Parts: sequence; C-alpha cells; structure tokens
Amino acid sequence: MDSISLIGLVLALGAILAGQALEGGHLSSLLQPTAFLIVIGGTAGAVLLQSPLRVFLDGVRMLKWVFVPPQLDPERIISLVTGWSAVARRDGLLVLERHIGVLDDSFMRRGLQMLVDGVDPVQLRETLEIEIDAWATGLRQSARIWESAGGYSPTIGILGAVLGLIHVMENLSDPTKLGAGIAVAFVATIYGVGLANLVLLPISKKLMTHVGTLAAQREMLVDGLAGIANGDNPRIIDSRMRGHIH
Repeated sequence: MDSISLIGLVLALGAILAGQALEGGHLSSLLQPTAFLIVIGGTAGAVLLQSPLRVFLDGVRMLKWVFVPPQLDPERIISLVTGWSAVARRDGLLVLERHIGVLDDSFMRRGLQMLVDGVDPVQLRETLEIEIDAWATGLRQSARIWESAGGYSPTIGILGAVLGLIHVMENLSDPTKLGAGIAVAFVATIYGVGLANLVLLPISKKLMTHVGTLAAQREMLVDGLAGIANGDNPRIIDSRMRGHIH
C-alpha cells in the first residue's frame, strides 16, 4: 500500500474543504449533482473519444498502481542473474535451460532462453531493448489517459459554468432561482479545475513514474544477461546491475 498517495489525496481535499469551512461556507454548497454530472460525464466522454478501447481499459486498470504499486524486487533479479553467471562460467550456458521453466516472468524467460540459445550479446541486448521500448510505450499510452482527462476537465468545468449562467439568464425574472444557478456555475468550475490538479494529473504522473521504474528494472536485467553472454565475471555483473538501482 502506497500510503503517501493516500496522505496526499486526503491532505489536498481536506485543505480545500477546511478552507471553505473557515471562510464560513457550507460544505453542502459544494455538492452539486448537476455540476458533477457535467464534469465527470463530459471528461469521460472526451477521453473515450480520443482513446482506443484497449488503451482506455488498460489505463483504468493501472489506476490501482496509485495505491498498490507494482512489485519491484531488483535484489532478487540481481541474485538470480549473478547465480546464472556463476553456473554458466562453471558448467556452460546450456545448463541454464533448466532454470527457464521455474521463472514466472515471461520477459525474463525469453531473455534467458535467448542466452541459452547462444544469441550474440549485441543482438540479445538490441532485441530485448526493442521489446522493453514497445512494452513501456504501451503502458505510457494507457497512463496518459489520466493526463488527457486532466486537460479536458477544466474546460468541461467552464462549459458547465456557462450552462449554469445560461440558466441564470433565463430566470432573471425569478430572483429566487438566481442564487442556485450561479452556485452551479461556479461549482462546475471548481470541480473541473480541482479534479484536474488534485486528482487526474497527479495520477498520471504517479503512473508514469511507475512505468519508468519498471522499464529500468527490465533494462537492468538485460544488462545482466548481456554480461553473462559476454562471459563477464559475476562480481562485475553484480556491480553493473546495482548501478541501475542507484
């Protein structure tokens, strides 16, 4: 559980609500179902329009990473690779084939299989790095739906404000309806701007950070596999892989 994300969200929303209360405003005045529907519905529709369905659904599934980050275990990968290196130097690369079946990571299995097959170190590195780039690009595209939503929601909020003002202008003859109409107009703007800057854009940045970290972990693995293919000393491989962590 990423507690810092939860703390940040609570702090951001709590500060705004506390400020509203200190100014003498009522929290109920910020609860406008009409404004909420306009901003949420309009933003979701705009993101769906710009994104392929697969990218959109992947981005929604990635949302859990904000509070439950993907598992990272660089120490385990370093231990595995240096162990493979020692075995390969002692018994040869073909002995590593028995380790392929026990791996639960498909990328790691493919890399080790290429190593056992005797693929040239340069070609091994190039092939796996192309796969990393394609994989990371797909994840970044999915994460960017939240950035796009953060770009659309303030504009949708302004649209909601304009709709609220139109409603006000239509009821100038009835002063009792003016206050409610103006409230909806301003709350729609608050929803749009607040949602973008307090939730959507931070979510996008957090997801992009996780994608970068995952890609770096795979690059560390590729560096270790290339070192084994080159016949490097396990201590050298260990040191070089740890450089990726720092």
